[in-house]
Amino acid sequence: MCFLALVVGILQACPFLLLPTTQALDQLEASQLAKQDCNSSCGNVTIPYPFGMNSPRCYLNENFLINCPNSTPFLRHSDIQVTNITTDGQLSVLAYYAAECFDSSTKIEDSWWASLKLSKFKISKTNKFTVIGCDSYGYLRGTRGDKNYSSGCITTCYNSTFIDTSSCSGSGCCQMEIPDGLQNVNIQSYRFFNDNRTLDFNPCTYAFIVDQTFNFSTRSDLLKTIIPTSEKFPVALNWAIDDDNSSSSLCKDNSFRESAPDNMQGYICRCNPGYQGNPYLPQGCQDIKECQKPELNDCIYQELCHNTLGNYTCSCPKGYHGDGRKQGQRCTANEPIWRMTVVGVSVAISALLMVCLVFYCGIQKRNINKCKERLFIENGGLVMKEVLSNIEESTQRVKIFIEDELKKATNNFDKNEIIGQGGFGTVYKGKLDQTIIAIKMPKVIDPAPNDQFIDKMIVLSQINHPNVVRLIGCCLETPVPILVYEFIRNKDLNYHLHNDGLATRLSWKIRLRIAVETAGALAHMHSDAPIRIIHGDVKSSNILLDDNFTAKVSDFGISRLVPSDQTQVCTVIQGTCGYMDPEYFQSGLLNDKSDVYGFGVILVELLTREKALFTTRPANDKNLATFFTSALKDDCLFRIIDQQVKKEGDPEQIKSVAKLAKQCLEYRGEKRPSMKQVTRELQEMITISKGKHIEVVIDSYDTPQPLLPPSIDFLGTTLSIGPYSMRSQEMKRLVNGQQSI
Repeated sequence: MCFLALVVGILQACPFLLLPTTQALDQLEASQLAKQDCNSSCGNVTIPYPFGMNSPRCYLNENFLINCPNSTPFLRHSDIQVTNITTDGQLSVLAYYAAECFDSSTKIEDSWWASLKLSKFKISKTNKFTVIGCDSYGYLRGTRGDKNYSSGCITTCYNSTFIDTSSCSGSGCCQMEIPDGLQNVNIQSYRFFNDNRTLDFNPCTYAFIVDQTFNFSTRSDLLKTIIPTSEKFPVALNWAIDDDNSSSSLCKDNSFRESAPDNMQGYICRCNPGYQGNPYLPQGCQDIKECQKPELNDCIYQELCHNTLGNYTCSCPKGYHGDGRKQGQRCTANEPIWRMTVVGVSVAISALLMVCLVFYCGIQKRNINKCKERLFIENGGLVMKEVLSNIEESTQRVKIFIEDELKKATNNFDKNEIIGQGGFGTVYKGKLDQTIIAIKMPKVIDPAPNDQFIDKMIVLSQINHPNVVRLIGCCLETPVPILVYEFIRNKDLNYHLHNDGLATRLSWKIRLRIAVETAGALAHMHSDAPIRIIHGDVKSSNILLDDNFTAKVSDFGISRLVPSDQTQVCTVIQGTCGYMDPEYFQSGLLNDKSDVYGFGVILVELLTREKALFTTRPANDKNLATFFTSALKDDCLFRIIDQQVKKEGDPEQIKSVAKLAKQCLEYRGEKRPSMKQVTRELQEMITISKGKHIEVVIDSYDTPQPLLPPSIDFLGTTLSIGPYSMRSQEMKRLVNGQQSI
């Protein structure tokens, strides 16, 4: 019959179902698989221990009993036919199928269901539940431990052209994965429609469990055939030894124990690598003689294969070297003596060159270290160490860094870490001990004497002012000392003022606060620092802003210390065009009024949001300070100030700030106010603006309105409201500045 041909094809495609043992067992010739004096086969099926027949001493327990009537093995006293047993926990059996067959649209020819009852053994999850037929479905019910299991799958095919013979995905055939641990199953098959449209090519619906290697290449014949009820399908089972938690084990010599497959309870035994046989019997695992059969070893030369216990070795013929394996180093001819000599000499020369290179690098490193030591001394490092040792522990000290620390912090001064560049140097962002720092590398050498540089470092490190960027330390091992400051992440005032997308964030109130904080910091440096400090380069790009827009005065690269008995110092003229004091530019004498001039330019920038130098204006108006003073003289202040300032600021307050800026920009330094005076005046302007108090007395109108609160806050000004009410329109005009009081 077609079905029998199909089964034969399946078994030919799956030879493991017919082999009495695995390939390893097939290599055994004299190894004992069954217990001594016990039958080791039934028909053509090998029965290895713990399975056995006849006498109870031949099998482990009743679960492993094999009955052998008429040379056909059956599991225990059931009708479950066994086709193969392996020692690694696998058992192959043949199981019945369920079917429903029709001979017309109204009459059922026959139908039956199938079951597979197991006790200790489990159905392997390598099987699949399969349904073959058109417009059909099948049920699979069983148990998993102490729980019930139920599932199924559906097929569809309107006519024979719908059948897909290349896969089992729903057209004439469907398959379903089986969970592990399934046993005691019942199978049923059904058809949705009992009509004539599919009877000519599919009279029956079949449902069965089958090993996943089942070949469906002839399924079209199966659809046309009515299969006898005696036919069966191959099913894979799992078996294991019960684990009684005792120290004893059935695993014998040259074997090991491992957990049973598919989450089964218990264990199985396996022979050690290089051994084969039955691990459940004494001396059952025997050494595999790999060298006796070429297919069992990887040696290139079979005559040079040597058996060892559990393994084998390969070697090469004389004059060759290597491991002798096909998948290894193979065998390579030995080099001639002259070639080996050349190689040896080459290796010796290479080693000598390597030693010379290491020696040269050592000398270079020593020279670099000597150069660093010399620069450290020339930059006043020894003096600075001595001064630092005399500073009290409670006082903040400036730290002396080595160059390698700063290289590591900046990834060797990577250009991607640059956060600022200017005429006096480059600023890098670095990370030191999880702390973000700013590292300034000056481009030119400061002409000030080393002792004054050291004094300046000490003084700057001790300035404890909230509006001065804190100096953390310096590195003196480079030609130009490197300075390390605290990192301020929100860039500088110049960036925010002259960036159209950011300027609106600087309200007039914030700008006034920045001016007061900057003036206070400069006043502290001029008057309250341990030694008077003149900044020398006051400009908006040297006013850094933190996340709260708090001002931080930075960049003391050209700052000077002024002894108490002097009011000014003579220096090489340095600074930034547009901010530089014209009197200092002509005389070369730097004093605290030079900082006042630079601050005056910053005040004008805050008012106008214009840069210190115009590149697009006529020659006479390129300088912001000159342009501003000319505008004041022509009474054009409110034509040049920033629209945001004009909108948010009090006109009188704006005029006061402009007047103060004009005083700071006086040509002669003696006419300029000190930074203390500037700070005081700015603070008074803010205080007066905040404390301004307007008494508003309102006459009653025709219709009484709800009384207003005793006072309201209007643009920072307290308005005291009289005992009378006011119409909402009148109040709105008052608040909008449209009605005078």
